[in-house]
Amino acid sequence: MVLSIPSVSARQWTHDVFLSFRGETRHGFVSHLYDELESKGINTFMDAEELEVGKAISPNLLMAIEESRFAIVVLSPKYASSTWCLDELTKILQSMEGRDRILPIFYDVDPSHVRHQLGTSAEAFAMHEENSRESKEKLDRWRLALKNVADLSGWDTTNFRSERELLKRIVKFVCNKVLQIPPRPIPIEFNGQPTEVFESTTRARDGLTKALKHNKVQHEVSFFS
Repeated sequence: MVLSIPSVSARQWTHDVFLSFRGETRHGFVSHLYDELESKGINTFMDAEELEVGKAISPNLLMAIEESRFAIVVLSPKYASSTWCLDELTKILQSMEGRDRILPIFYDVDPSHVRHQLGTSAEAFAMHEENSRESKEKLDRWRLALKNVADLSGWDTTNFRSERELLKRIVKFVCNKVLQIPPRPIPIEFNGQPTEVFESTTRARDGLTKALKHNKVQHEVSFFS
């Protein structure tokens, strides 16, 4: 027996949002974005570790990407200079592309520069090419990842009067998206048989039980008074 009563507030991912960003935005824009999302009840993953140069992306970080409903990618001027960020972006695109789950922010960068690796992106790839540790195949994957993310609809900071206005727009959009998540069934037993109900069903049941108990107490008090 399965009771299908939908609940827009149910969660089925470990994180609602994964934040991908370069360290230059950590203590400013990204920190404010994280705080705003968390204050609205959006479970947001923001890695606290400052990765050392040359250090590989950790398996835990890759898992966090896979377990996140959405990814917000903050494409700042130095984003492409980080091999860690480029590996993150490649993983995000592999896990989420084509599902309207990747939300790019072009933070003080021209989207066309990201798409075609111009400006600071060109400088970053010139540096990567000089690094013999990076294969041509990996560089091509990074280039393709930047092109693909730049082709997605996102937010360009030049289109907003202030950072505050941009943050409000992003948080409102993400909140609306998260609330569209389908319900998660909860397994229970009914008359000894396995049964699944939704979180809204259990909340309604608990509320009804509480109300009935309250009315019963009131009735008994009035009877004996």
